This record gives sequence, C-alpha cells and structure tokens, in this order.
Amino acid sequence: MKILVTGANGQLGNEMKNVLEKECPGITLYTDIQELDLLDAQAVELFVLKNEITHIVNCAAYTAVDRAEEDKALCAAVNIDAVKNLANAADAVGAKIIHISTDYVFDGTAHRPYKESDKVNPMSQYGTTKRTGETALIALAPESIIIRTSWLYSPYGNNFVKTMIRLGKERSQLKVVCDQVGTPTYAKDLAKAIYVILMSHQWVEGIYHFSNEGACSWYDFTKSIHRIAGIKTCEVLPIPTEDYPTAATRPAYSILNKSKIKATYGLEIPYWEESLQECINRLEITE
Repeated sequence: MKILVTGANGQLGNEMKNVLEKECPGITLYTDIQELDLLDAQAVELFVLKNEITHIVNCAAYTAVDRAEEDKALCAAVNIDAVKNLANAADAVGAKIIHISTDYVFDGTAHRPYKESDKVNPMSQYGTTKRTGETALIALAPESIIIRTSWLYSPYGNNFVKTMIRLGKERSQLKVVCDQVGTPTYAKDLAKAIYVILMSHQWVEGIYHFSNEGACSWYDFTKSIHRIAGIKTCEVLPIPTEDYPTAATRPAYSILNKSKIKATYGLEIPYWEESLQECINRLEITE
C-alpha cells in the first residue's frame, strides 16, 4: 500500500499526517500545491505512476465559501478539474480514491438528517462545484469513496473554533447566527475514520456522511467554545441569518445521517462537545 494525501497542509491533511505517521509510518506521501499542482493533469498522473500510489485521500479543496462567489473560476478549477485529474491518474494505475465533500451540496430545507441518497440542491458556488466534483469522480472512477462532512475544525489553519476564541478574547460582545443548525466535525475524528476505511478488509465504494454526533446552531457552538476555553468576558448574542448577510447562501439545516458509514465500517463517532474539548485542550497546549 502506498497512500497519497493531497491538501496535506490543511486542517484534515494535517490530521491525516498525525494519524498515518503514528499508525503506519513510511507508506504515505503528503503533498500540497508546493509539491504537486493538482491542476496539472500530466504532473498528477506522473506523480501517481512514479510513486506507485495505490490509494489517494483527496483533502484538497477551495473552501472559502463567500470568496468563491466572486472567485468562481479558481473555485471550479480546484473543486472540479483537480478532482478529474486525480480520477484519471487513479484510473491509469488502478488506485482507489477517498474524496472529501460537503454538506453544502444540500439546500438545507430538510427536517431530518440528510441521507446519502437524498436529493442534492446546492445553493452556492462552493456547494455547486463540490457536487460537480462528486459526479465527475463517480463517472471517471466509480470505485471511489466520497465522504461528505460539515463544520470542520481543528488546531490547524483558520476555522470557526479558533476565530471564536480569538474574538472572544478581543471583544466584549459577539453576535452569532442561531437559526442555522448542523454538526461540528473535529478533523481528527474524520482522519481516524478515513484510516479505518483505508485499513479495512473491505472497500465499499459510494457516498458516505460523516460528522460528530449531535447537533447545534452556530450560536450554541460559540457558547460551548467560550465555556470550554474559559472565556467569560464576552457576551454572545443570538441573531437570525437575515441579520448577518453573506455573499454565499448557507444551508439552514445540514445535519448528516451517519448510519451508513457506521454500519459499513463499524465506526463509533464521538459527541461533538467531547471532541471540541479535546481540540481546545490541544490549542491551549500549543499556545
């Protein structure tokens, strides 16, 4: 087995490094734009062939949701064209792909957790390109595994948890949207799930959903972040989405049903607040 992890400098990519270097050192190559330009189809195929890659974990993506509404070309290139290049390279050598997608493929009008088979209807450029990337991958490499996730955070890079901690220390008051509901996902938990799939005796292609257990609003999430981080000097106020306009439309409801991935790969998924506690503990250690 020889694994390629793309987007290795991102939140999930860094957590994949931690898991794979601990559990099976020496069998994984980690790349980001500096080492491998995923938009260069020839370079991607040559890299995969030369390094005898058997499995690709694609963590690379354009994830700046609001900026994507203006930067449409680059968003499409990274979320669609790069995926096609990886799929073609994998097909050339018989490698398998685990590709990370998003809850933004849904419009957020549901009233029960979304199943993998539910109708998609992305409402933003980001969501649209991620869905197109899914369909392109399935067409070119039908044995691939696609994992949709939501509200990803980690000790690495920029994310909601780190931003709310910083703002909580800087400001006396924060207004946070209370009518968008979903589930935070600790990137370390997702990385562990991907590791289980990679090492499993079975490979069951298709789309899966993964997030932590439970649900909350962005307001609830912020309140928990501040409580766990010990921030007591910042008042957090709930506001409706209409009072916080953004360039991209976000799903009002994006809770994911995880029954399929739990049943197929025997996963036990932690509750979101327990994982948040661990992440904040890690952040405090590194500060």
